Amino acid sequence: MRVSRCTANKGFLPNRAVKCPFCGDSNTQVTDTRENDDGDIVRRRRRCVGCDKRFTTYERIDLKMPHIVKRNGNRSEYERGKLLASMQLALRKRPVTTVALEAAIDRIEARLLAVGETEITSAHIGDLVMKELKKLDKVAYIRFASVYRNFADVDDFSSLVREVQPQSRPRRRETDTPDQSEHDLFDG
Repeated sequence: MRVSRCTANKGFLPNRAVKCPFCGDSNTQVTDTRENDDGDIVRRRRRCVGCDKRFTTYERIDLKMPHIVKRNGNRSEYERGKLLASMQLALRKRPVTTVALEAAIDRIEARLLAVGETEITSAHIGDLVMKELKKLDKVAYIRFASVYRNFADVDDFSSLVREVQPQSRPRRRETDTPDQSEHDLFDG
């Protein structure tokens, strides 16, 4: 893993205050500080002394993500915002919390960093997104897959729907006789 900058410890002068996003005043106070469960993000609730409005800041380690190689060969910087936007689009009007979505993106980013490469294909990222969406919400998974896989016909779409449907066991009808193995369990 390569660390390019740690915003929690570097990049800020020690006596430099955070400016209020509403009025620009640098006289702000921290009212609450919390770490996430993994301890890699610090959330600070702040209050501006000038306008008395409240806002939240986040401190997270800024790691150097690999460049993205698109299907046409172009390369671009990794942008968390693009990944978030595409997943939010798939999850639109679905019962998935922002916390769950952020955790899924964090897992995708961890996998991208674990690869240890300076470049990674957009197809690999798409596969990681598919895996996370499948765990989060089946409808969102199908929405994303329908665009990502660029289905040629309805049969491709139908096979994906069958893939995520729970397998139901065939129901035994009253006229059916139980098989011998069921009797063996209770005999003897």
